Amino acid sequence: MQSPELELKALMLAGLGGDAAAHRALLDRLSRHLRSYYKRHLIRSGRGAEEAEDLTQEALLAIHLKRHTFDVAQPLTPWIHALARYKMVDHLRRNRLSAASVPIDDHLDLVGTGDEDAIESTRDLGRLLASLPETTRRTIQAVKLEGKSVAETAARYRMSESNVKITIHRGLKALAALIGRETRA
Repeated sequence: MQSPELELKALMLAGLGGDAAAHRALLDRLSRHLRSYYKRHLIRSGRGAEEAEDLTQEALLAIHLKRHTFDVAQPLTPWIHALARYKMVDHLRRNRLSAASVPIDDHLDLVGTGDEDAIESTRDLGRLLASLPETTRRTIQAVKLEGKSVAETAARYRMSESNVKITIHRGLKALAALIGRETRA
């Protein structure tokens, strides 16, 4: 049995090669994953799960329209996750919610289940985090990835709690901008 990454990437490659049935199968498979992903995060953000259908359709349309930008040498699931997450961020922004409401550490929730998917996604996340200033990277890693409290992180790095919160907020915005540029490129 193939991992979801391999199956989905094979469908994507076949679709890019002109196989319309494979492209439809890809979108069908992704729609189930995306719907579940959006429901989970909308509920976590205090929103209704009924908004998930609209977001799913927006994401599928973006995947369809942006498929030519996919780098076939790279894994598919991080690319899909970036598009899906930005549709969520745009939706929350339109509804006056913060992009910080969408956690960055949920990158494996979408479709990755195999060890190779986790390794690839972790490498991509590490590359993005490495582009941030050291203080920003450390605070995001401590609070968002390691699960440390803001108070623990503030004490650990000799910062005020409000400075930790501001640093994380600005760092997440910077990551969002980086991913957005990579997605559009």
